[in-house]
Amino acid sequence: MKALIQRVARASVTVDGEIIGQIGPGVLALVCAMRGDSEAEAEKLATKLSKLRIFEDDAGKMNRSLLDTGGEALVVSQFTLAADTSRGNRPGFSEAAAPEDGNRLYEYFAAYLAQLGPRVETGRFGADMKVELLNDGPVTISLEILPASA
Repeated sequence: MKALIQRVARASVTVDGEIIGQIGPGVLALVCAMRGDSEAEAEKLATKLSKLRIFEDDAGKMNRSLLDTGGEALVVSQFTLAADTSRGNRPGFSEAAAPEDGNRLYEYFAAYLAQLGPRVETGRFGADMKVELLNDGPVTISLEILPASA
């Protein structure tokens, strides 16, 4: 499972002109389930995200996690993180999970992350979404959890 994590001062996602998810300080997590991923990878990724020390402490060092700060998470499905650009100029997405698996794991990831503590808002799987954010830092980190069989 892959995710692109951005520390944000605020973020929102809009579908058909309606805001369907928005957060204050926390993280925007763009998430992609890959072929072969299961709930185990979703749980590991959510746990890693919740404990990732990307927020500043009183000394200005990135030493605090989402759980430490009480930050929020906006989780948005992003199958294009599976892009293979190794050949030609048109990305291929064959390594992304099938849509039904991708949606199931995306929803599982968001629900599991919420169980860990942060308030979680989501986008809408498969929808044409408009995502707005105010990146804080900027801090942007790529995370990947490989299936145990990989």
